[in-house]
Amino acid sequence: MKFPTPISIKEIATLINASIHGDAHALAEGINEIHKVEKGDIVFVDHPKYYKTCFESAASFIIIDQYTDHPNDKILLVVDQPFEAYLTIVQHFRPFRPSNKMISSSATIHESSYIAPNVFIGDHVIIGKNCIIQPHVTILDHCIIGDHVNIQSGSVIGSDAFYYNGKKNREVTYKKMDSCGRVVIEDHVDIGSNCSIDRGVTHDTVIRQGTKIDNLNHIGHDVVIGRNCLIAANCAIAGACTLEDDVVLWGMVGIGKTTNVGKGTIIKPMSGVFKDVEPNQSVWGVPAIDAGVKMKEMVWIKRVPELWEFYKRETREKG
Repeated sequence: MKFPTPISIKEIATLINASIHGDAHALAEGINEIHKVEKGDIVFVDHPKYYKTCFESAASFIIIDQYTDHPNDKILLVVDQPFEAYLTIVQHFRPFRPSNKMISSSATIHESSYIAPNVFIGDHVIIGKNCIIQPHVTILDHCIIGDHVNIQSGSVIGSDAFYYNGKKNREVTYKKMDSCGRVVIEDHVDIGSNCSIDRGVTHDTVIRQGTKIDNLNHIGHDVVIGRNCLIAANCAIAGACTLEDDVVLWGMVGIGKTTNVGKGTIIKPMSGVFKDVEPNQSVWGVPAIDAGVKMKEMVWIKRVPELWEFYKRETREKG
């Protein structure tokens, strides 16, 4: 999430009651979680296991639970509970505001677009030209819809990320990490019915131009789907994955978090993808491997009974 204007880190420190170790007059441009952090951003860390990752990231400001040696280009904000400090910042800049109407007066909708009855459109949503938004679609705050986008009934754009801070030494083990990111859908995208596209935790979930998504798909937080991808029904793409341009997912594919799928790759039905896939591959299975290798494997599996009988016969004859 980018702040409306750059904010003095001294103001941020006052907001979260932090001690500053570094230039108190430096300006923070936003707050991001570690997978999406950029220069000028604030990030938080609450366990020594992840200090090194934060220190090596692009973050300029680090909310941390204790002072420690750190690179000269990082400014530390030391607090007792970094996660609570993160929540304070997010709730300050993106507070929850209850809606009292189906289409927010702060939304911007081009006059050429069709918005069906019973569509909910939240605060600061932007919808471009010649879009068709069918009944019972929900588009939540700050989401951006490009031109010539079709969204079928029942889909939800901008639902909160499934993202939790887990600590076993407190009453509530998993505490929700408030989402302040957006969903950005580019031009000529089609989204089927009953899809759920989560907003980024602190950054953007992006569906690029020309991509077509079938019914009953789930796209997790901070996912980036490239241009002209095809996603068949019942797929689930976990958080912070990237699908490069021209990727095809057949039905019921699952992709594990932070996975990168290379350009032009085809993932065949009911596959589970848990590691990066190089461009222009055809993969299948759980875990997904080269589809040609998988087909040969299936042929040999079918021959197992025959091979077992052959083994028993040979054993008897030799015995």
